[in-house]
Amino acid sequence: MDGFRIPIGEWADAGVDWIRDTLGWLLSGVSAVVGWLVDALANALLSLPIVAVIVVFAALAWLLRSWRFAIGTVVGFVLILGVGQWVTSMQTLALVLVAAIIAVVIAVPLGIAAARNDTFSAILRPVLDLMQSMPAFVYLIPAIVFFSIGVVPGVVATVIFALPPGVRLTELGIRGVDSETVEAGHAFGATPGQILRGVQLPLAMPSIMAGINQLIMLALSMAVIAGIAGADGLGKEIVQAMSTVDIAKGVEAGLSVVILAVYLDRLTGALGALKNQRGSLLGAIARRRTPGQKGGDASHPQDAAQDAATEAEREQASPRRAPIATGGI
Repeated sequence: MDGFRIPIGEWADAGVDWIRDTLGWLLSGVSAVVGWLVDALANALLSLPIVAVIVVFAALAWLLRSWRFAIGTVVGFVLILGVGQWVTSMQTLALVLVAAIIAVVIAVPLGIAAARNDTFSAILRPVLDLMQSMPAFVYLIPAIVFFSIGVVPGVVATVIFALPPGVRLTELGIRGVDSETVEAGHAFGATPGQILRGVQLPLAMPSIMAGINQLIMLALSMAVIAGIAGADGLGKEIVQAMSTVDIAKGVEAGLSVVILAVYLDRLTGALGALKNQRGSLLGAIARRRTPGQKGGDASHPQDAAQDAATEAEREQASPRRAPIATGGI
């Protein structure tokens, strides 16, 4: 058995060379676009006055959650400024936002397709299981191989790492919509697309937003690890602190990561349940709306599906009706 060996490494090396030679133009295009997006967003955040950025973040916190959270936001970002991590925090925030947007654009359609097709769901499920079971560092290897060192492999690895919860909870939310509500939409003559936009997606929104929340949290955790690949930001600061045993820098960068994580978690968590956010401005507006009130514009093609959902909600719940499952990760 001494001579027994399966040359998997050689096969992988040959496969990588083939991809580089065949799809080099595509990889270069992706690298240019992703790098430009992250740099543009980071430069935009850093070009604005710091006070203005903090005010905007606090205003979003008040609009979506509460004035207490807005005060905490001001304190948190002033603390980031005070420890000298403002630039790196904005670089990390830009990376997370770009990666999260790309991941949402991919995850939500995949979740919808999986909810509407059992065969596709059965094929996708083991792939998602594999993605969630792999260590986070493993995602950096192919990203670095194809995109070299820098922010682009960090974004690519972050997108792949953050996809599974978005896909799973989108599928769960769509499948959790009561079949009687969907049948009512069909009875009103709504097309499948109108039912999806006007009935299933609105009713599945709490579950979808929970998936987006988890997606953003995973993106932030991976963005820190992406510092190993050379991505600028708090991850790079933490890697340098570990390499030089710089406790002060490590604590300051780690504290900044925690503040960003709490802010993004509370902010995105509030999006799925605005009516339950008693201290938020948008929540107060949402609670003032009359249940079942039509918006006054009855000319949209999805109105039939919207009416079906409204009428179904007004009816007495049948014994078969089940609440929408939002799941948990």
